[in-house]
Amino acid sequence: MYDLWNELQQKYHDGTMKKSEERLYKKWGSAMKKLSESPVYPGLQTHEIPPLSRRYGMKVWQSYLENQTSSAMRMYWVYGPGQQEITIIGLEPHPEDTKNGAYDRITLSEIAKDT
Repeated sequence: MYDLWNELQQKYHDGTMKKSEERLYKKWGSAMKKLSESPVYPGLQTHEIPPLSRRYGMKVWQSYLENQTSSAMRMYWVYGPGQQEITIIGLEPHPEDTKNGAYDRITLSEIAKDT
């Protein structure tokens, strides 16, 4: 996620960003700012995703980048690895159907554990 953010940031500063990348960059940046202010910021509608928490062995949270849009993007994150840190581990469109294993199709980045 770090590499993707840096790539988008570089393209934004170079003026080489496609419209879809610019939209993602702005929405993601806004969501990260709100997340840094408060993980429970109302517009993010943050909530835990139990199937992903079980799979990854830690609580995985989902926050909205956008809503009421087809394939609305979601940001997935966890607390850590350090105290008072949050790590973004994925950006994915909202699963079309939250039933029938929709979250099984989502693959997130691994988080480095504190040693």
